[in-house]
Amino acid sequence: MRVLLSTVGSRGEVQPVVALAVELMGSGHEAVVCAPPDFREWARSLGVAYVPVGPELRATAKRPRDLVPTPEQRRRMIEGTVAGQFRAVRAAAEGCDVIVGGGALAIAARSVAEERRIGYVYAAFAPVTLPSPHHAPPVFGLLGEQPSDGPPDNRTLWAQDAQRWNTLWGAALDAQRGAAGLAPVGDVSRHLFTGTPWLAADPTLAPWPEPSELDVFQTGAWMMADHRPLGAEVQEFLDAGEPPVYFGFGSMHAPADTARTAVAAARALGRRAIIASGWAELSLDEAAPDCLLIGEVNQQALFRRVAAVVHHGGAGTTTTAAAAGVPQLIVPRVFDQFSFARRVGELGIGLAHAPGDPTVGSLTAALGSALAPEVTETAHAVAGRVRTDGASIAARRLTEV
Repeated sequence: MRVLLSTVGSRGEVQPVVALAVELMGSGHEAVVCAPPDFREWARSLGVAYVPVGPELRATAKRPRDLVPTPEQRRRMIEGTVAGQFRAVRAAAEGCDVIVGGGALAIAARSVAEERRIGYVYAAFAPVTLPSPHHAPPVFGLLGEQPSDGPPDNRTLWAQDAQRWNTLWGAALDAQRGAAGLAPVGDVSRHLFTGTPWLAADPTLAPWPEPSELDVFQTGAWMMADHRPLGAEVQEFLDAGEPPVYFGFGSMHAPADTARTAVAAARALGRRAIIASGWAELSLDEAAPDCLLIGEVNQQALFRRVAAVVHHGGAGTTTTAAAAGVPQLIVPRVFDQFSFARRVGELGIGLAHAPGDPTVGSLTAALGSALAPEVTETAHAVAGRVRTDGASIAARRLTEV
């Protein structure tokens, strides 16, 4: 079987589909990933066939958060994105038997599957992104979308969310479908998600709420074992003292003084700090023996050596930290990050920072709570319940269909 895995997003979307591709290949199947060019070299280093789609996304982390496109700019961005996806996904789907759309921005995946008369599976990476009366829809925030005004009734909010999808994406999607001889889509979100979506999230960290109007198959998170060494500089820093606190915000925008704030908060608690530069390219004012700035790293190995993980709340980082049994402090920014922050608090394995950019005082107080002995003990206990075989389960289900 040959499988196309289509996604658009940062590492939180690309890493899971690459993990599934590696699992499929290990089972004797063929896999190709169609995703933004930022991760092309990494995927190819793993032997994964990779078709880039759209522009590099790394620069978005430096874009001011209050920069909202005009309606005309948004229309052009959406039309260009959809047209580019149709071109890339069509090319990548050559010879494929099924297409997996990973995450909601894989707009063209189902249409190309229809066009080629092959199977289609939609996979979400967090339960909050799928319609349910048990939770409200998240808001991307990438194109200036705002939550609709209305009563706090989840069914109503999901109906408003569906209308937002139609308003933003409907015309561009239907134009491409019409050119391919396909019928227009009346409900864009339902078209993408289907009535039988897969949920690539850990059942302990992100359980699907029942009863449900959707027939959801929860595979567990799509993770890949990382065997890379930590590197001499990181290893020496870890060995030189007590476990430090890790600060990293992935692909998220972060204020210029974030690293300085993080180091000050760690020092206030008598802790050393490791700062991941991330897409925001955080930097330290000067070298000091109690702090270390790092780039790309094996988080699975590093998190087992730190006292706490302070991060943005992305699905991948949250799951990796939970599996490592380390307390978490989440500073959520957008989308599913708020739901993961709430869930970490519910489980007692960490907590969420209050809304807004952290100050030294707020970060020190929140980090102090996250480092409490009872949180550490709970994080250790919950780690044993986090599953790491989601990609294997998904590959098996996919190839048995």
